[in-house]
Amino acid sequence: MTDEAPSKTPASARRRIVEWADPHVIAAAGRNVAGLDFLRSLLAGEIPPPPAIQLLGIEIVSVDPGTASMRMPAAEYLFNPSGSVHGGSLATLLDSVMGCAVHSTLPVGRGYTTLEFKMNFLRAANARSGVLTAVGQVVHGGRRQAVAEGRLSDSSGRLVATASTTCLLFDLPGAVAPALAG
Repeated sequence: MTDEAPSKTPASARRRIVEWADPHVIAAAGRNVAGLDFLRSLLAGEIPPPPAIQLLGIEIVSVDPGTASMRMPAAEYLFNPSGSVHGGSLATLLDSVMGCAVHSTLPVGRGYTTLEFKMNFLRAANARSGVLTAVGQVVHGGRRQAVAEGRLSDSSGRLVATASTTCLLFDLPGAVAPALAG
């Protein structure tokens, strides 16, 4: 007989190993290119994805001016105690896809950050949901702010959540502005 404390890790414990690139290197890669060019480089694998994207298993599917599409598995490593995908994971996916839609419209030397975010959960995402797909689209692009909407669907095309965001647009510190013609 031993005096060892019982293990707090259940026999069915799972493990997930995540690797990521230096986020400062990723940010520097985007500092002096237009948003669409940066996102297309991410999509092509020329620039590694940001750590949060790696952690959640999010993949960029497509990017065009003013729109972006991403997907994320409804995997158990994202589950909450109720057996469904944690709402924060879904919110991160929608915030990311709407942000990328905004980013795709920005010229060299401009950046963005989320000012406001609203999300409506319409149904649970769980093991039966398969791969979740989010689409973000800019509905207004101004000089100082942009507004985008997002839709999140399961692998059967059922709407899981909708969201909207307002992003602040700003000059990136240290970015090289393009030369003005004339």
